[in-house]
Amino acid sequence: MRPDTLGGRSAKRSFPYHAYVPIPIAAEDFSLPSSIAAAAANAEQATRRLNEGPSGDVNLEALARQLLRAESVASSRIEGLILSHRRLAKAAFNPEGNDITAQGVLGNVRALEQALELAAAGLEVTRQDIVDIHRTLLAGTRDEHVGGVIREDQNWIGGDATSPRNAEFVPPPPEVVPELLDDLCTFLNRDDLPAVIQAGIAHVQFETIHPFHDGNGRVGRTIILSVLKRRGLAPRSEPPVSLALAQDTDRYVAGMTSFRVASAEDWYGVFIDAVYRAATGAHAFAGRVVDLQAQWIGAAGNPRRASGPRRLIELLPSQPIVNVKVAAELLGGTEEQARQAILRLERAGVLRQTSVGKRNRAWESVGLFDLLDQFERSIGSPERTPRPTR
Repeated sequence: MRPDTLGGRSAKRSFPYHAYVPIPIAAEDFSLPSSIAAAAANAEQATRRLNEGPSGDVNLEALARQLLRAESVASSRIEGLILSHRRLAKAAFNPEGNDITAQGVLGNVRALEQALELAAAGLEVTRQDIVDIHRTLLAGTRDEHVGGVIREDQNWIGGDATSPRNAEFVPPPPEVVPELLDDLCTFLNRDDLPAVIQAGIAHVQFETIHPFHDGNGRVGRTIILSVLKRRGLAPRSEPPVSLALAQDTDRYVAGMTSFRVASAEDWYGVFIDAVYRAATGAHAFAGRVVDLQAQWIGAAGNPRRASGPRRLIELLPSQPIVNVKVAAELLGGTEEQARQAILRLERAGVLRQTSVGKRNRAWESVGLFDLLDQFERSIGSPERTPRPTR
């Protein structure tokens, strides 16, 4: 075959290559060894425990929001978009900024929120749903023009940008992509497999199809959490599985490759381990957030539960950077009440002023970003990223 290529004469020479076409999975019978089934059950139990929350006073909605951001930061990092939690929080607070990387990660947050909303609604997943999530992911980025566009030409992973001659993996030809996506959606609507196993199979199948020009990895990882949500395993808080997968991306890629050509059990082991570590790590992180909030409450003089300072402390994990206007919206009160709450927490060392944009006077939570950094280090390494994909 001779694909369209760039480069010199040697790059334009005809050469054969093999595109991988996966088997349909909509009606496939995935039998599981007892050891895999037991491990999947342990991962599901850990995810349920995360959703029960830690002992102590914690706002589960606020915790879930922070875990969602941690997932988006890690999923984006796997694709080479490196961003700290503080930088993401500042970009979320000031969306008019010009931080291109941050805008890309915020797109990941929005895409994940959209996928989880669809899962919570319990409706059948369609190809259009996946297309819409991809469009949301790339909206406002330099790749917006390909957002929501299923590829009509061949793509590949690894090698170079001119041709698939030295590619590590060549996804299926474009003409079979729509039917493979429809088959995947039918599989996503099944409920006869353990949720963790279904999420793992759906993810590797999507990555194999590679239906878009860019953003496949990030959309594929939204599918993981949407399955856990849809199947009722993670009704409140989703484990940031991408954090665990990012710990050893070589193992991650090797597991998916093994699923395609050798042993599905290898991939099951990689994926189940990632879900378990993400869920248990997130549960421990939640406990540390509870401890930090207890420190904040004590430092602020133990404000009563219904007071503005106490309620703001409860909500800071979901909104770690605030100004008076944002705090008033969170508390449902006046800006003057919000200002007084902020000033009390600033005097107590719970909040400190930070620079966000040119004219935005804002405050950030003291200690929360340190906890997030520790959480990342406890689960995955931020330095390693897989080879870029086309």
